[in-house]
Amino acid sequence: MTTVRIPAGWPATEDQARAVQDELRGRVVLDEPGPPPGTGRVTGVDVAYDDARDIVVAAAVVLDAATLDVVAESTAVGQVTFPYVPGLLAFREIPAVLAALDALPCEPGLVVCDGYGLAHPRRFGLASHLGVLTGLPTIGVAKNPFTFAYEEPAAPRGSSSPLLAGAEEVGRALRTQPGIKPVFVSVGHRVTLDTACAHTLRLAPRFRLPETTRHADALCRRALKATTSPGTGSVDSC
Repeated sequence: MTTVRIPAGWPATEDQARAVQDELRGRVVLDEPGPPPGTGRVTGVDVAYDDARDIVVAAAVVLDAATLDVVAESTAVGQVTFPYVPGLLAFREIPAVLAALDALPCEPGLVVCDGYGLAHPRRFGLASHLGVLTGLPTIGVAKNPFTFAYEEPAAPRGSSSPLLAGAEEVGRALRTQPGIKPVFVSVGHRVTLDTACAHTLRLAPRFRLPETTRHADALCRRALKATTSPGTGSVDSC
């Protein structure tokens, strides 16, 4: 397991964090289609917290995009250095996520975040922030719609409806399994919304959540438990 080092100059206050969002938001690339679904690698990232010890653990799990087999994984642990503020959660999570990505033995390809990209009050959620910092194509697949409105998609798998901020489409509610609650997909960086939805469907052949999220969630929870006992996570090779 990699130990997280907080980058020099990392924001410590809400005002500083919002200023960083304002600065970086203009660097989000929205006119690239992104990698075709089912090709190359796709990586899920997620975090888990121990609030009593102010510890955050991040996991990155690389899948073969065609088979959905796990080909590599890594974890990183660090201290939480930013308060819990809705809309600014990326500042709690990104240092650990970056460390986990850096510890991978291969390129991650498309990165799938358990959270938001453009579907964010300031149009700069974790997926967009991570994409701008790394240059990687990123998407957000969230479990709830945050503050945005949507109409329930039709029941069949693959049905979708716009996720709206007023008249602006910031993402889509996407039905990954028939008759099951949708997930909420948004663009992060260097991927179109159509491509993001196509990836999400391919990554969720059996369950509501993408396999990337399921694997990363399980790994970061195991790694968090390991922080209380000798021995830490392992890194596989591609």
